[in-house]
Amino acid sequence: MSPESELPPDTDQALQSRVIPARVYAPPQPPAGTGKKARKSKAAAKLFLTNKEISWLSFNERVLQEASNTGVPLMDRVRFLGIFSNNMDEFFRVRMASLHRLLRAGKRVTTTEGHDLPRAVERAHEMAIDLYRRFDEAHAMIIDELARQKINFVDETALDEHQAKFVEEYFHREVRPNVTPIMIDQIQKWPDLLDDATYLIAGLRKKGAKAKTKYALIRVPSDVLPRFLVLPPRGDQRYVMYIDDVIRFGLEHIFGVFRYHSFDAYAIKVTRDSELDFDNDTSSGYVKRITRSLKNRKKGRFVRLLYDAEMPSALLQRVIKKLGLGRDGLIMSGGRHHNLRDLMDFPDLRLSNDRYESLPPLFHKDIDRHKRLIETIRKRDILVHYPYQTFQYVLDFLREASVDPNVTSIKFTIYRVAHRSSVVNALINAARNGKKVTVILELQARFDEENNLYWGQRLQEEGVHVIHGVEGLKFHAKLCLVTRTEKGLSASYAIIGTGNWNEETVKIYSDHSLFTADSQITKEVDRVFEYCSKPYKTPTFRNLLVAPFTLRKKIMQLIRREIRNAVAGHPAYIFLKLNNLADEELARALYRASDAGVKVKLIVRSMFSLVPGVVGLSENIEARSIVDRYLEHSRIFVFCNGGKPLYYLSSADLMARNLDGRVEVVCPIYDPSLQGELQAFLDLQWADNTKARILDAGLTNQINSTPQGKKTRAQWEIYARLKDQSPRS
Repeated sequence: MSPESELPPDTDQALQSRVIPARVYAPPQPPAGTGKKARKSKAAAKLFLTNKEISWLSFNERVLQEASNTGVPLMDRVRFLGIFSNNMDEFFRVRMASLHRLLRAGKRVTTTEGHDLPRAVERAHEMAIDLYRRFDEAHAMIIDELARQKINFVDETALDEHQAKFVEEYFHREVRPNVTPIMIDQIQKWPDLLDDATYLIAGLRKKGAKAKTKYALIRVPSDVLPRFLVLPPRGDQRYVMYIDDVIRFGLEHIFGVFRYHSFDAYAIKVTRDSELDFDNDTSSGYVKRITRSLKNRKKGRFVRLLYDAEMPSALLQRVIKKLGLGRDGLIMSGGRHHNLRDLMDFPDLRLSNDRYESLPPLFHKDIDRHKRLIETIRKRDILVHYPYQTFQYVLDFLREASVDPNVTSIKFTIYRVAHRSSVVNALINAARNGKKVTVILELQARFDEENNLYWGQRLQEEGVHVIHGVEGLKFHAKLCLVTRTEKGLSASYAIIGTGNWNEETVKIYSDHSLFTADSQITKEVDRVFEYCSKPYKTPTFRNLLVAPFTLRKKIMQLIRREIRNAVAGHPAYIFLKLNNLADEELARALYRASDAGVKVKLIVRSMFSLVPGVVGLSENIEARSIVDRYLEHSRIFVFCNGGKPLYYLSSADLMARNLDGRVEVVCPIYDPSLQGELQAFLDLQWADNTKARILDAGLTNQINSTPQGKKTRAQWEIYARLKDQSPRS
């Protein structure tokens, strides 16, 4: 995509004013004169909070760095290009759409971090466009490197006779049955364009100087066909073609019967506000309201129009008028192909040394595969690290429970599951075997709503008791509870995780699960499930930290304890690893901790509102972010506690939505050996000087490099350590 700011000279002034010019983004610097007065001023402290949209774009810059890094295998760089593109689509659908909603409401002039809202939107647009410019550079560089590896992108104009015949056959066999053109001149109103699709506007012309160009709208069917077509090779040269260009090749076959003689086609793509709007008709039921909201999402307000830069100005203006693009919609020029997120699924052409080496998931040192898993958990807690160790243990746990005659019930939470979910199938099998199975299934997991609706219906059809959470709260905790009868008494076993029970994403997401039979934990896990059945009863917790009841209060108490210890001269530190840290109250508390002398280490993947390293405010705060082969997704909290550290695994990030608007569970780790595992994991991540970036006031994303000494790459080191411990048979 090209973020060119200039439209053709005949474009009207109103349209020109809506195209944000590309500028190099310079993040705001902390104001001078920080010190005692600034620390005591809440207004001044608020100036030291980075806008979370800007920090999220800074995270996606780190993804783009991986795509641009020649030290990364070539096909993994292609994948990072796709990840970047997918992230930017979601950014506009979610983050920018939310800011535009606030602008239209006109009631708030500042963001939650205290920044001027219109200026924050403008800065985000500027930074996004600059990132797209850099994406174009990385994309062009990778295309050149692929060519040097004898992999060539070709379009419909560059085919030899043999390839043209191959493309023609493929077009008639696979593409044409999935293409339905809409003649724009013959309709009063355009169809509702999907925000996850690319469309071609085809220009059709007959011979003659006075012949008028007709236009047709064609959706690229990349939802049912692969986006890339691998063509027959020429010698050792291999060729790849976008399906968009296959359609361009076939335009004369689609419209030839109408005696058009020349054709061209320009790509467009719209991005819509993805927020679900609920009506007030509570009598129709939650599932029906979600279903209606999903249908309405397809007609959500336009946030962005992406168009082919070669598109004639008059056609562009016609498209904008037909779409009714609002005044706050962003118009961006792009290249010939949109939806480059499909690069994540680029065909495997088996280049030598083109991908990271395969790292098969490991077996756990404390789990005997020849014994029942419940027997192992009964003796000791087990901590499993994904994707380094196998997710199969979760499936084994469920399958054992489904056939165990002593198991009476299984309770489980679902936020995001695989489209072909072995987890859900195991739960269905348990219900068929007469177990009482209860599933808390969250229907508002963004972009997974339809998948969850499908599985909810399947589960109910199989006799599973399905609860759709609690009105007004998303259920984001990751819990599993199995209850069985042992010697006439009831015993419970739990799995508490930091990530989703999804056997697809678990291959690339770094997460942790605790398997435990500790009754002080399992009893409180059961209270979380009970709350969803009886939300009118407020549960109590002594061990688990549960949002929205105790989590915020307890985290604040733990921070204040570290402050008191530091002031008293005792050891004091805080070590947090999470995806997002963007809560104002907690940010200020961490600033106060830094001011008191508490050493604060933060590993934050994406949204991050703090500004580390400011003298007089945050000089004791260090922050880093790791972007590597696996997506860092786990949440781990450690507090010094006067030399007796407290360790927690969390489903929650530290954001207002997690602390106040969701059901989240943060679980203490009591076993000293498991505490040691978590500390070793964190120490390796903190030592990373290859893929860890420093989070600083300037959002520079500099690698946490050391001039001399051993190179440490945390994800590789963690795998190697666990491999050394893994049983060989």
